[in-house]
Amino acid sequence: MSMADKRPVVIIGGPPTSNGDLHIGHIAGPYLGADVHRRYLRAAGREAVFASCTDDSQTYLVTSAARVGLTPPELVEQSTENIQRTFKAMGVEVDGFSPTDDGYKALVYDYVKRLYDKGKLRLRKVRLPYSESKGEFLVEGFVGGGCPTCLADSRGGFCEGCGHPIDFDALIEPYSVLDPADEVTYRETEIMVFPVSEYREQLLAYYEERGPAWRPHVLGLMRELLSGPLPDFAITYPVKWGLPAPFLQTPGQRLNAWVEGMPASMYCTEYALRRNGKPKAADDDAWLAENDARVVVFMGFDPLFTWGVVHVAELIALEGRYVLPDTLLVNEFYELENEKFSTSKGHVVWARDLAAEVPRDIARFHLNLTAPEFARTNFSRAALEKVAGERLVTPWNELAETLAKLTAEVGGENGSLPVSTEATERAAAMVSRFALNYELEDFSLSRAADLIVQHVERLRAATERTLKGNLDQEMLRARLGDLFLELRALIGCASPILIDLAGRAAAAGGFALRITAAAFDVTHTTAFPVPSLEFPPTSEV
Repeated sequence: MSMADKRPVVIIGGPPTSNGDLHIGHIAGPYLGADVHRRYLRAAGREAVFASCTDDSQTYLVTSAARVGLTPPELVEQSTENIQRTFKAMGVEVDGFSPTDDGYKALVYDYVKRLYDKGKLRLRKVRLPYSESKGEFLVEGFVGGGCPTCLADSRGGFCEGCGHPIDFDALIEPYSVLDPADEVTYRETEIMVFPVSEYREQLLAYYEERGPAWRPHVLGLMRELLSGPLPDFAITYPVKWGLPAPFLQTPGQRLNAWVEGMPASMYCTEYALRRNGKPKAADDDAWLAENDARVVVFMGFDPLFTWGVVHVAELIALEGRYVLPDTLLVNEFYELENEKFSTSKGHVVWARDLAAEVPRDIARFHLNLTAPEFARTNFSRAALEKVAGERLVTPWNELAETLAKLTAEVGGENGSLPVSTEATERAAAMVSRFALNYELEDFSLSRAADLIVQHVERLRAATERTLKGNLDQEMLRARLGDLFLELRALIGCASPILIDLAGRAAAAGGFALRITAAAFDVTHTTAFPVPSLEFPPTSEV
């Protein structure tokens, strides 16, 4: 997506399963990325909406509820509240986080009915894992076993490790997640499926058209998946949790939770638009092809088969009614002290806890700097304190202190300061460089955070040289004008990441946060009190 593209942007944060709170691995993946991109687009003067919702129908919710001694509805309510509190604590500003209410359910059923009425779904006999003692089918999060592709321990549906789909009866040595000692066999049953393979050629064309701007691991998986036949995707399952299936041919069955992904995204988009005073005609209106939105989904790597193959194929099957996703911005796994996060083992840092222990700008900066964009990366509390302290906080505060001294030398913060052409050119260069990392083609939280560090140090050194330069008043005012203009540009460019610092600075200086070269194409500016960054950690959020 280039800066010249003025179409409205719909940003979807992959719906979190409502089976617990969010740890820093969740935040460092899709949600900070979505928040930063939306903040950038708004600061660049473009139309964007960021929406999400909880994923309440997943079988993982049932197993999690059993583990913590709650009913699934109780866990949904508790988790939804915690997730929203965590977003607020981390400054992840979702325009609309929709409930899974009657309107949501109606759109899910409308979406599925459209596929059914167009003859895109099939009734098929399949073999599914079965608990002999409980007399229940085991699917998705209810069943574990070896992945037939990479051999890692997996759940049904698709493998978290390699991303490949797992056909209905393909798990190696399946076992019950709720009762690993239970005997698991296979039984045949009839379910509704979506024949994904029928759309293979169209999917290949889709990735050929959009692929070059996507991350290499995504394209590598797509090449693997689309090189051969694709398994049918379950629309219904004979289980007890989830939305009741609407088909007469599958009485008593439930919709596969993953079916809700696309209509959920449409519904939460409209919910967000309504909350922001832009009501549309229908709950799927923003996604209609005629409205020509650019859709980007920020998500983790593990459910990529569902989002990148099945959901795209569904939209293709609906024959031009909806836009296709422009980009799936996929992140890898984030580790804690070089080990996988594990809530069961207590090896976890909850995002809300981190935001309570260190200023959230510091947390956001470090999670952006170490974001798992192309490979697994690692969070370390010691590294956060060292890197943020030495590379961001100390030089920033030295910059602020030196500017305060220089401002006092010219008589305070009142009055206009001249700006040179060279300073406006440097500001424009900053905007251009940051924009490269905020635009989707080369989107990189890590490089954007590193650019902040680079320019803080550059301006710190420049102010130090100015202080030692023994300049006369006229030259000092000219130099200060340049420094404050470039600082304003840096604050604007850093504002999607350092949200609190940027907000305080803009309030102190009386300027808007912008990421456009035109905003800094001026002949004069003013000095303002530069706020400091708090560190060491504080107990206040």
